[in-house]
Amino acid sequence: MADHVEISDSRGESLMEKIDGKLNVDNLSSSGSDSAKKPASSPPSVKPKTTSPTLSMKAKIYCMFGREKPVQKVSCGKKPADIFLWRNKKISAGVLGAATALWVLFELLEYHLLTLVCHLLILALAILFLWSNASKFIKKSPPRIPEVHLPEEQFLEFASALRIEINRALVVLRDIASGRDLKKFVAVIAGLWVLSLLGSCCNFLTLFYIAFVLLHTVPVLYEKYEDQIDPLAEKAMMEIKKQYAVFDEKVLSKIPRGALKDKKRA
Repeated sequence: MADHVEISDSRGESLMEKIDGKLNVDNLSSSGSDSAKKPASSPPSVKPKTTSPTLSMKAKIYCMFGREKPVQKVSCGKKPADIFLWRNKKISAGVLGAATALWVLFELLEYHLLTLVCHLLILALAILFLWSNASKFIKKSPPRIPEVHLPEEQFLEFASALRIEINRALVVLRDIASGRDLKKFVAVIAGLWVLSLLGSCCNFLTLFYIAFVLLHTVPVLYEKYEDQIDPLAEKAMMEIKKQYAVFDEKVLSKIPRGALKDKKRA
């Protein structure tokens, strides 16, 4: 009887195990089908970086003389650029006022440079001499005259820079005279012709003063109205190139080139 009970118990346990295994298989199959029905989660889309149209338009805007930097960085240095661009209005106004006073003295009043230097030295020496002698009677300290020494290093640097620029100018003049570059030849001839016309109208001092005033006005005006000036300059350059192409085809191309240029081509 006990054996019969044990057999029935073992049969019941095996039946329960089969039912449990079947339920597990059904659950696994249902979960697999659900996961197959669900779409695979796509990775987060990364938006490509797009440059703003304003930046691309700015990159395509024509700048005078092929300039890609601000006017201040293109200039000959930070301190001269600050003066010409009126960063410090007191210094710029002082420099322009001193240049104007010198032009009035030499040009309008017809004061000579040697006379001016001698008169200034006479005045300064007389004041210092009288002050030094009068300090003994009025019981005050004499004037402290500083010792002035011209630095050798700066003069050597200036002479070296001047030598380099002169050598460059000589090389350019030699290339022009040898007939290597026709464009430079035409540009130099035109520039010298314009300078000769200006020289016949005014003397060197007036020409130098006009250039100095232009340096104090043109850069600051260009920096202020750059967006309006650049398109006009682009149109002007296109027209100049067009006229030069016509002039090159009708005149310059018919001029025989130098022997050195022919040797280079060969």
